[in-house]
Amino acid sequence: MNKNTFFNVRNLAIMGMMAALAAVLMFFDFPIPFIAPNFYKLDFSEIPILIGAFMLGPVAGIVIELVKNLLNILLSGSSTGAVGEFANFCVGCALVVPASFFYQRHKSRKNALIGLAVGTVVMTIASIVLNALVMLPFYSSMMPLENIIAAGAAINPAVSNVWTFCLLTVAPFNLVKAILVSLITMLIYKKISVLLRGNH
Repeated sequence: MNKNTFFNVRNLAIMGMMAALAAVLMFFDFPIPFIAPNFYKLDFSEIPILIGAFMLGPVAGIVIELVKNLLNILLSGSSTGAVGEFANFCVGCALVVPASFFYQRHKSRKNALIGLAVGTVVMTIASIVLNALVMLPFYSSMMPLENIIAAGAAINPAVSNVWTFCLLTVAPFNLVKAILVSLITMLIYKKISVLLRGNH
């Protein structure tokens, strides 16, 4: 797909619609207190992004993910100086790009499942690295790192430092998120399969 074909009116409309829907879904977030501290919130904004990426490919997924986060900053501001949105963008792409890459190779339910499984693993790993190296050092300027680690230890006593925090709270949180998002995407797969198959 060349640049002119990719950025046609239909594709731009699809990407805009999916990004807007994803931005709205970001408002309906909630914690999973038995897995991670309450400042980690789960939302389902990756579902429309996955659908858009399945329809138009990995590049579209990246564009939609970027626009979603820009819209979120525009609508509700950023309490993290856009660092949180940057992490959300990277972790979201870690799920969406592999999933849509595998699906685009051969558009089938099996390839969608394989892509989502690979994306789930990549997203979980990316969340560990991003939180350990970017998010937690940044948030430590607002909340002492000891308090962040203590919040994780209250859920899992094995948490004792940044890396165990990321491995034992952040990773399970993102694993659950990726699995839920993937399951819902596959549940609505049949309803959107006509659209997906129609975009060869």
